[in-house]
Amino acid sequence: MTHTFHPSILREYDIRGITEETLFPADARAVGETFGTVVKRSGGTRVRVGYDGRLSSPAMEAALVEGLKSTGLTVERVGRGPTPMLYFATFDGKADGGIMVTGSHNPPTHNGFKMMLGKKPFFGDDIKKLGKMAAAGDVEKAQGEKSGKVIETPAFDAYLERLLKDFAGARELTVVWDPGNGAGAEVVTHLVKRLPGKHIVLNGTIDGTFPAHHPDPTVPKNLEQLIDAVKREKAAVGFAFDGDADRIGVVDGKGRILWGDQIMQILAEDVLKSHPGAPIIADVKASQALFDEVARMGGKPIIWKTGHSLIKNKMAETNAPLAGEMSGHIFFADKYYGFDDAIYSAVRFLSIMARDESYDLAKRYDKMPVLVNTPELRFPCADERKFAVIDEVKARLAKSGAKVSDIDGVRVTGKGGWWLLRASNTQAVLVARAEADTEEHLEGLKHELAAQLKASGLDLPTESVGH
Repeated sequence: MTHTFHPSILREYDIRGITEETLFPADARAVGETFGTVVKRSGGTRVRVGYDGRLSSPAMEAALVEGLKSTGLTVERVGRGPTPMLYFATFDGKADGGIMVTGSHNPPTHNGFKMMLGKKPFFGDDIKKLGKMAAAGDVEKAQGEKSGKVIETPAFDAYLERLLKDFAGARELTVVWDPGNGAGAEVVTHLVKRLPGKHIVLNGTIDGTFPAHHPDPTVPKNLEQLIDAVKREKAAVGFAFDGDADRIGVVDGKGRILWGDQIMQILAEDVLKSHPGAPIIADVKASQALFDEVARMGGKPIIWKTGHSLIKNKMAETNAPLAGEMSGHIFFADKYYGFDDAIYSAVRFLSIMARDESYDLAKRYDKMPVLVNTPELRFPCADERKFAVIDEVKARLAKSGAKVSDIDGVRVTGKGGWWLLRASNTQAVLVARAEADTEEHLEGLKHELAAQLKASGLDLPTESVGH
């Protein structure tokens, strides 16, 4: 039987759509049938499945499991929880693949699937291949004795113990946590009972309607509740997570937000003590301050493409113990598995503070290099046009002799700083950012960026237009 997916749901890094509009349980079943066929043809027999706290997730998970089982696989259900719990269960359980039913940080009406084949991310052309297989009815069906089976293999307790394993330090700190009613909420409420100090958990129940605020810690508005609580409780630090807890937000004791590259400065400083000279990876949107600081601390900074699947592959290739993105995805291969786990990252971050009686996060923040930058500017550009614009800009810059990194779009080094223009892999959007040592230099860089956009018939937006 053939199946056609809505063209908008097969994304670069995952499958994601709006439930009952572009994504239905029938799609979940088709994902199970096609992915299950890929696993079987690669010699696999077992797949683990997890799901988040969205209202549509139980039905999606049930249909997905049916699809996987129909191919003759053993399907091991790890239960409800964060995406990293499914990743952990797949690695730890030595399964041949894993699928997480999750809408990540998208609105409550959205849902989707994140996949891994063996220990590697399943993305890009792999996902497009599922669409072609479904349309052609190219799936394996198993009957009788060869039909698959479903086993309940809860991963919650084992995952919680694994998180705690790498916590170090006895210092009693006051900490505020905001899992945002997301899939990490239950894990966080159990985790804090086992940690020293005073812990306040906000929005600590899983609720797929996200009643308090949208679960995306990269948007300052979503951190207001956490900032207020940190100030009120005179806490040393506050942690926030997105809807499936693979992205982290951090707030210092004065209520100041640490962005992804600032979080990475603190984690890299610690990791490089036990891995001197090691490569540390961050995406092209990260501040130059991070790369300069990694070099100053004796590490080898690597600028790489944005996208969690791309970063994971680069980590494996370079044996980097740590990587991160501006979006709050942090990847630990030091003591851990190399996938993005926001709760684990918080445990490691808190350990740095709890091991040292004199550690003051606010003072550490004050020591960070001060640069001025734009927020991430995202503006509409048709899918068929966005990559062409990048090519046009690249060609003009090559003629002008500008200093350009073209790893992912163009990152141009100019007077006092840099500017970036790249095409989103997941949306019909161009992404721009600029950073400099002074406001005057920043204005100059923005002028350069605007001139390049204008030459391609586009205007530089004045503010971000969402994620």
